[in-house]
Amino acid sequence: MKTVMVLAGVLATLCGISALGQTFPTKPLRLVVPFAPGGSSSIVARSVAAEMEKGLGQAIVVDNKPGGGGIVAMIEVARADPDGYTLVMGHVGSLAMNPFMYAKLPYDADKDFAPVSLLAIVPAIFVVHESVPAKDLREFVALAKKEPGKLYYGSAGNGSAGHLAMEYLKQVTGIDIQHVPYKGTGPNIIDLVAGRTQASSAGTPPLMPHVKSGKLRVIAVGTAKRLHTLPNVATVAEQGYPGFETSQWYGLNAPAKTPEPVIRRLAAEAAKAAKSPAVLERFAADDAEGVGSTPAEYAAFIKKEQDRWGKVVRAAGVKAD
Repeated sequence: MKTVMVLAGVLATLCGISALGQTFPTKPLRLVVPFAPGGSSSIVARSVAAEMEKGLGQAIVVDNKPGGGGIVAMIEVARADPDGYTLVMGHVGSLAMNPFMYAKLPYDADKDFAPVSLLAIVPAIFVVHESVPAKDLREFVALAKKEPGKLYYGSAGNGSAGHLAMEYLKQVTGIDIQHVPYKGTGPNIIDLVAGRTQASSAGTPPLMPHVKSGKLRVIAVGTAKRLHTLPNVATVAEQGYPGFETSQWYGLNAPAKTPEPVIRRLAAEAAKAAKSPAVLERFAADDAEGVGSTPAEYAAFIKKEQDRWGKVVRAAGVKAD
């Protein structure tokens, strides 16, 4: 009798879990973005959320919570109820770089979050000021080696994705150029366009207007493939450094212990949204790639990126401010 009651209890629990996946969601969701409005993260979040709303039948409120290199938002979502109604925009910085730059990171990138789906990859490009006598990466490397320590590159801040992308480039090419950290992408680009620094790396959206005006020159693309908007610019790998790859990427994460049926429902809708014609068209304007993946695929991707950036951070000795 006791065995029958136990089995009945297990069956009831399983039925309840299954029903949860079918009925979720019953109220609006909140998607926390760890950065200020206006950047690539907001474009990805709002584009994907608008499409996911159609499939979920509920509104998704995008809530920008900048601060601490993404830490403020990540802590808030890690502590949220694991019911699927509070989500966070995962990012290369918060999930693959921060764990290696902070001696005591107040969240665990692996244990505090459940991967849902990889949403988008935004290509990183390497640019120089128009006055720099280098048409491509090979010429830039030759110039830097001829004048070690005399060229300066800016970034959005110490430990930012652009900072680590340039450090990664320094490591594979063996060049010596100096880092100038700014408080954000905007101030970095202002000084770069003015010629006070000579180089930088960032996603395409903030840089391309200055490339089109002739103030900046793209010397290499960080992704594995060339960009359709820059078909004549070779990748870093094509210019003599095979295996090199750097990009900004964004995914959807939930608090750990969120029920599996809810994760599967969110993943299915996120993947569908990321591959929808409306989202792909919006992403194409910034050379971004809409991905959409299963939770397992996204988890494997995060692990691969952690392996890559962990090595870069340790070799460069980068510590977050």
